[in-house]
Amino acid sequence: MPRPRSTPKPTRPTFKPPSTSPLDANALELFARIVAAGSFAAAARELGQTRAAVSRRVAVIEAALGQPLFARSTRALGLTEAGRRLSVRARDVADATAAARASFRAKGEQDSAEAGFSGTLRVTAVPSFGTLVLAPLLAAFQAPHPGLKLELSVTHRRIDLLREDVDVAFRITHRPPEDWVARPVLKFEIHGYAAPRRGLPLKSPILLASERSLVMGTPVIAPLQLHWQHRRGDKLNVEIVPACASDDLAALMALARGGAGIVYAPDFSVREELASGALIDVLPGWQLHVNEGDTVHALTLPQPTASAAARALVQFVAQALA
Repeated sequence: MPRPRSTPKPTRPTFKPPSTSPLDANALELFARIVAAGSFAAAARELGQTRAAVSRRVAVIEAALGQPLFARSTRALGLTEAGRRLSVRARDVADATAAARASFRAKGEQDSAEAGFSGTLRVTAVPSFGTLVLAPLLAAFQAPHPGLKLELSVTHRRIDLLREDVDVAFRITHRPPEDWVARPVLKFEIHGYAAPRRGLPLKSPILLASERSLVMGTPVIAPLQLHWQHRRGDKLNVEIVPACASDDLAALMALARGGAGIVYAPDFSVREELASGALIDVLPGWQLHVNEGDTVHALTLPQPTASAAARALVQFVAQALA
């Protein structure tokens, strides 16, 4: 008997997602934002992205067009002829997008305020800033969000936000990592402070060589070069041999208050002591230069990886310390 013919199974049509053009509405809006901001870095901050990510997006757009859009130099960012032509169209797209977002923003903000943040927000900070400045601000930030839990790690260790599941890192640095979004929240100066006594303040940093110095993290047996700069522009390098070293600034400040020597500390850490007269600035007009920089940055992952609570915390801290 002849075998019955098998009915072929119907084949499902293969779905292919539409290809995204390098010059879509998102690309045009990005281009318009860069033109308006005046630099890749400024646009990246506004968009909650890294400068490297914005640069890569622009490179893809320029490659698709086959011509450069920006005339780059070390001091300025200008437009090529092609860039000027495209900017007119891009501005229209950006304006339309902004208008659409504005129509939903009011209700979105109202819903967010009513619901509040929830979950766990993991934060890390360097000890001096974390204990003396950030902790009170965290309490104020958390108060209207009873469903939000906080985890604060106060450490000098450099933490990888992505690998260690941290939302916000407050770090002292003059060169933030390119893969993170960095926002400066506090600029500070480092001075020498000591308990009031005869012979203080000093007339010159040179006199520090004969004083007892209390320093952060340096072996007490090793000479240390201190680079001082006066507000007038004068500079002096002084070598000292620390009398005491510690990784705990609070302990060094307690020693200084007890008359054990001069502690070198950021100005935000000694405001109460200066106000009460427990400590004085031993070198008025002089500040200490350090390699790490003089700015605390808030570091978050780029959008949309960074949570809304993390972005809100950075905004809250920046406004509080402005």
